[in-house]
Amino acid sequence: MARKRILFIGGSLNQTSIVYKISLFLKDFDTFFTPYYSDGFVKTIVGSGLLEYTILGSNARKRTEEFLADKSCSIDYGGTAYGYDLVVTCSDLIIPQNIKGKKIVLVQEGMTDPENIKYHLVKSLKLPRFLANTSMAGLSHAYQAFCAASEGFKRLFINKGVDPKKIFVTGIPSFDNVEMYRSNDFPHKNYVLAATSHLRECYKYENRKKFIQKVLSIANGHSVIFKLHPNERIDRAVKEIEQYAPGAMIYTEGNTNQMIANSDTLVTKYSSVLLVAAALRKKVYSDLDREFLEELTPIQNGGRSAEIIADICRQYLE
Repeated sequence: MARKRILFIGGSLNQTSIVYKISLFLKDFDTFFTPYYSDGFVKTIVGSGLLEYTILGSNARKRTEEFLADKSCSIDYGGTAYGYDLVVTCSDLIIPQNIKGKKIVLVQEGMTDPENIKYHLVKSLKLPRFLANTSMAGLSHAYQAFCAASEGFKRLFINKGVDPKKIFVTGIPSFDNVEMYRSNDFPHKNYVLAATSHLRECYKYENRKKFIQKVLSIANGHSVIFKLHPNERIDRAVKEIEQYAPGAMIYTEGNTNQMIANSDTLVTKYSSVLLVAAALRKKVYSDLDREFLEELTPIQNGGRSAEIIADICRQYLE
């Protein structure tokens, strides 16, 4: 009997890493990977370059390809080579035609965007989900199982309309064993870490000068490190920091989680790095209410989330 096949859909480097970790516990099946993809009019928009800042853009695709090549994974671009028995993805904002009707396991990727006016418009007018980004996570209802980071996130998704019978609190790889990040060779300790955003690259407003000044005020003379978001314009960001925070250290690359582990305080806007900082019990300044962040903090299970999610996948394959 032919072995069953699983398609793992990547996206951001975090998403790709998550699905890869799950695949390691499903080696008795034929596993294939693809960068995130779309079809129809969305594919046309991607070709125009307007979605370059998203996981459909060339930068995200390149990072995914490099990661998969390094891990010697079998790649099937767009999942066109086979009729898959299961699809595992970290985003249901787009459900391509070739996986509609298939068994899908959706895995939470990290922090979700706030439920702002865009979210309410997209939901009420039934506009394409990707227009409201990750605030619409889980609302395709196209999956058999949705694996969430914590009971707090489960409640959040259910309040948005996710079927309670489909959602499972499994923890999520990358956020389920944050203590491991304390063991690192990052050369600095006891500083204020400022993790920047790519809001402007997403055509959203951000007052970067005000953000930098807020960081300096919180630091109150203590050392400051700025870790730049990988999708933002590096040249512009560096110039702004050098202008308003001369002498501050700037990192454009590196393991952000390890930087959080060595810091005393994290300052950011609204990002998945908040989940790591919350789990590490760091002092956090962000656009998110502190009590709400504590509710969302991912469960810590010693890094077993990938195996737990793989067991759920197995239920739909056997």
